This record gives sequence, structure tokens and C-alpha cells, in this order.
Amino acid sequence: MYCYREGQDFNPVEKVILERRSVRRYREEQVPEGAVRRILECGRFAPSAGNTQPWRFVVVRDRKMLEGMERAVRWRCRLFSFLLDWRYSPLGILARLNAHILVRLKRNELAPAPFASITLIAQGKLKLFHGAPMVIFILEDRRGAGKPQVDVGVCGQNMVLVAHSLGLGTCWVGFVELLRYSPYWKRRLGARYPYRLAEAIAVGYPVGKPDGMVARELQEIVWFEDGKCRKVF
Repeated sequence: MYCYREGQDFNPVEKVILERRSVRRYREEQVPEGAVRRILECGRFAPSAGNTQPWRFVVVRDRKMLEGMERAVRWRCRLFSFLLDWRYSPLGILARLNAHILVRLKRNELAPAPFASITLIAQGKLKLFHGAPMVIFILEDRRGAGKPQVDVGVCGQNMVLVAHSLGLGTCWVGFVELLRYSPYWKRRLGARYPYRLAEAIAVGYPVGKPDGMVARELQEIVWFEDGKCRKVF
């Protein structure tokens, strides 16, 4: 029932959702301003608790600014790598001890995937914005009702889906949170209380054709109906 197969008849919305992939290689061509406005408008229409719309958008299409932010994050990643990555750090066993402690305190931020990315960014092997010509920063308004961080995620999902529907590629960039440690970039992006830098979305025309449906592991689904419980795979 939940195993989507190639060739199955999908409506346009399903196709956009199922075929979208994260893009990490972009052409230099800039995104037309009209397309950017359409992306932002769809983000603005995302549902939010009490319709508080706890977000603010900052669009950066200046390559020097993006490069400056990448340098700031790379420097921070170098510091984290020095303190935590025992494979390369001269601190040796002390770095391993630091990692064991911080991984428990920051288990989401330092899960295996982001932990590995920290070292790659520090070594210059992974670019923060993947060469995208523009980036949309989402600032979270902490005064929002309920869980504003969830609303920000829903808003961002709207934007990446409409971008895909317009023939653009996108990639979520969570490492921009490291810019919170920089007073300069916080000021440039307007991330002052009650706003804080939450996420960023790299946007541009992808190199090649990375989109398409791929197989994904299905998680067990528990289904209640007519007083009975059954499991659906």
C-alpha cells in the first residue's frame, strides 16, 4: 500500500514531493527575482500555530556575503574539529573525551552525519552553500505560539517544494546556526531578539538532473480502525 513504484500514476503535487532531491552542485546562473518572490510567497502561506507566522526571510544574492559567511562557519568548524575530532586533532585522547561528553549533551547537533560534516567543512572539502548563487535565511520569531521551530520547518518545506516545481534545486543548510556565535553576521542578517537564525535554504539551477524517485526504507506504521490495531508496511 505504501510502496510507491516507478510508473505509478501520481498527481502533480505527489510528483513534486516524491521527485525532489537535495542539490549540492549548482550552475552560476542567478535565480530570476520573480521566481524568488513566488518561493517566498508560498513560504509565507505555510500554516502556523494561531497564524502567528513566526518567521522572517532574508535573501542573500551577494556572492561576497555568502563567501564571508562560509569563512566564518569554516573557522568555527575548525575550532570544533580541533576540540572534538580525535582522528585529526593533536589533542588526541582529550579530544575523544570532549567528543564523548558533548555528543551526549548535543546528541542531535553532533549525530554521526553532522559530526562528519564538521570535519569536512573545516578541511574545505564541503562548501556550506554548495556553490548556490542565492540563499534564503529563515529567522525564527521566538514569540510564536506553540512550537515556532516546527512552523519554520513547515514554511521551509513549502519553499523547497515550490522551488522544485519551478525547475530549481534546493538544499537545507542547518550549519548556519554557527553564525549565531558571530555578532557581525547576526547584525547583518537582522537576527536580533526576538528573532534568531534557524535555517537556510540554498537555491539555484542544479548541475545535471539530480531529481527523481529513489527507494527509501519504510518505517512500521501502526493503524487503528474499527476497534482494531494492525501494522502497515
